[in-house]
Amino acid sequence: MMTQKSQRTPKLARGQILDQLGDRERRLFAKLLNRQHVSRDIGQEFQESLTFGQKISDSIASYAGSWPFVIGFLLVMIAWVSLNSFLLYPSGKAFDPYPYILLNLFLSMLAAIQAPIILMSQNRQVSKDRIEASHDYEVNLKAELEGEALHMKIDQLRDEQMSRMIELEEKHLETLEQIRELLSKSSKEY
Repeated sequence: MMTQKSQRTPKLARGQILDQLGDRERRLFAKLLNRQHVSRDIGQEFQESLTFGQKISDSIASYAGSWPFVIGFLLVMIAWVSLNSFLLYPSGKAFDPYPYILLNLFLSMLAAIQAPIILMSQNRQVSKDRIEASHDYEVNLKAELEGEALHMKIDQLRDEQMSRMIELEEKHLETLEQIRELLSKSSKEY
């Protein structure tokens, strides 16, 4: 037989847990009680919410931070300097002689355009990381709450089994007592 205290323990524990939770955690706890899923593909959701300009910005930032871009850019600079210093300069037809003012202008313009694009892309990545961290927190919290609920269920089952075992043990003792009384009566009759 289950005592009143053991029946109230899960409800009291659940009430104590809910008192300690914030709004977000309570919503998550409601999903747990309703057996709703929390996990979802944040990356896909975030990618679908990007505008056309943001997608272009991300692809430019992705390419500008790659080895093919760095190697290609290095080759263009070497070709520019070689063309103006060694091929065209001796004949006096160099369009950007040393100190390569036109090259510096192009590099400055490229940096001026590229830097904000890369920063925008990084800001979006930070936002995405923040959303993913928040989602990970929700999933972890749900797993923790489910674990706690399982512990409470196991404790409740253990209490019920212990109560049942005590009842059976009491019945066995009563039966043994009855057998002993029967044996003592039968030994007196002989």
